[in-house]
Amino acid sequence: MVERSSSRRVAARSFSIGVELALFTPHEGELGVLLRSGADDRSRSRLTLPSTTLGANETLDQSALDLARDVANLAPTVLEQVGAFNAPSARQPSSDARRITILYFGLLPTGTAFRSPHVWVEVSEAPASLAPRQREEIDAALATLRVRVDQQPIAFRLLPAIFTLSELQRIYELLLGRKLHKASFRRALHAASLVEATDEWRSEGRGRPAQLFRYAPPRRRRARRGVRFDALG
Repeated sequence: MVERSSSRRVAARSFSIGVELALFTPHEGELGVLLRSGADDRSRSRLTLPSTTLGANETLDQSALDLARDVANLAPTVLEQVGAFNAPSARQPSSDARRITILYFGLLPTGTAFRSPHVWVEVSEAPASLAPRQREEIDAALATLRVRVDQQPIAFRLLPAIFTLSELQRIYELLLGRKLHKASFRRALHAASLVEATDEWRSEGRGRPAQLFRYAPPRRRRARRGVRFDALG
């Protein structure tokens, strides 16, 4: 009995749970993901997702939220678990230690500051220094994000309280990774009752001013509204 108990304790010590975070934001006209670079000259070109190890008294959600606040100085407007990934322990690569990583994705408003040594990188241009596993994790986070965009009105979390429909369409296009048909986009918005018009207008160049809209929260007892948009051919 003593030997079996001891073996279990050893196994427990060789197992850890990590939390990694794929934080996305509109950045210079593209969708960016926040990556951590090395602290010294030799490792500065190596980029990784922000990560931490789950503490003994922490929950996964709280650990992910604390990590986001640590690297970006504020809580994400959206934070959701993506899934679990298995990898050897980074601290003991030659041992039998195992590390289960729980991946989250989050959304941050445009212009969010972050702590050094983090950088924004376009999701379409994964650097060569990014490990294949982390590329897979970013792809998995993007896939989950895009499902949620169709299911929930999370795009509005990246906009001010009032906005033009053109601004809203650009956010949807960034999050979905594809161009949308303008007329179809607006029909889908109105059919899903996602926006309501205000009495305000804003100039957007040489044309006539564009009307401003706001997000229309669902009424009580009404089913959550999803919306799908037609892409350009």
